[in-house]
Amino acid sequence: MTFLNETLGRIQPVDAALLAEAQKKLDNKTKPLGSLGRLEEFGRRFAAIAGTLSPDTEKKVIFTFAGDHGVVEEGVSAFPREVTPQMVLNFIRGGAGVNVLARHVGAEVRVVDVGVDYDFESAPGLIIRKVARGTRNFTKGPAMTGEETLAAVKVGIDLACQAKAEGVTMVGTGEMGIGNTTPSSAIIAAISGKSVKEVTHRGTGINDAALENKVRVIEEGLAMNRPDPNDPLDVLAKVGGLEIAGIAGLVIGCAACRLPVVVDGFISTAGALIASELHPNVRDYIFAAHQSVEIGHHFMLAHMGAEPILDLKLRLGEGTGAALAMGLIEAGVKILKEMATFAEAGVAEGEY
Repeated sequence: MTFLNETLGRIQPVDAALLAEAQKKLDNKTKPLGSLGRLEEFGRRFAAIAGTLSPDTEKKVIFTFAGDHGVVEEGVSAFPREVTPQMVLNFIRGGAGVNVLARHVGAEVRVVDVGVDYDFESAPGLIIRKVARGTRNFTKGPAMTGEETLAAVKVGIDLACQAKAEGVTMVGTGEMGIGNTTPSSAIIAAISGKSVKEVTHRGTGINDAALENKVRVIEEGLAMNRPDPNDPLDVLAKVGGLEIAGIAGLVIGCAACRLPVVVDGFISTAGALIASELHPNVRDYIFAAHQSVEIGHHFMLAHMGAEPILDLKLRLGEGTGAALAMGLIEAGVKILKEMATFAEAGVAEGEY
């Protein structure tokens, strides 16, 4: 756990003076004050995180973490567990939704096998960091051991540090794991104290009977494991997932390395929630990509004090929302860097 404590110890608040300086620069652009709305927020926040008023946004990478879930045997998903490795292969071939949208915004997708019950051959774009072959069924005991949880978190931290070292300027999170809305709902229920029914939705599109079963399964898992809401690692280990732990580590690592991190939907935000519970300043480095259709996502964002960038009724995951939000964040940065000031354009401030 020393590595985690050391990483958390490196997380600093975002520079408030630089944030104010960025806003002042935006206020001098050829526009009425605040007229570009949240684009201005994205620009000033990105600049403050990066530590410069002229930040680079060129090298964008989405890390899509993949892991299997033992709780799938309880019938919580509309899809079988075999779809997890099948979709990983689809990501590698470039055929998934996240690949299309990442290409659209000029981002690279890197798929991370942190816990898939399948032996992949090495391939470009695939990072094999398998901690275990999926989690255990949390209705029968903890999903992961403490050691597995920390190992998966470390995978994410290491990837963030490597990304910083190679000049990545913006990181996105994504995931793939059949059944993973179940641990995500369990995590927000455990941390927020909300009832399971309040925070649980249909995931891949299950029917009413299956949704009732899913709620019952999560309630059983929470009753069996009794995760401590004041100990995020305990919650993560008992009812979480390996890919969720990897995302938590990635978000922590990005905060420690002063890298802006664009967090995708429900499952990715479960990881970001764990990260922000471990250190309050983590929130400063997060851009919440969108508001998912999953009802528990609203409670996660509210708990973190994060305002989503988009609301497009998305519920795919993979990093699709993160890819779309990256384009808008980059637009905000370009306003900060490229838009003319009143003096440069010869426009009188008082006349606009």
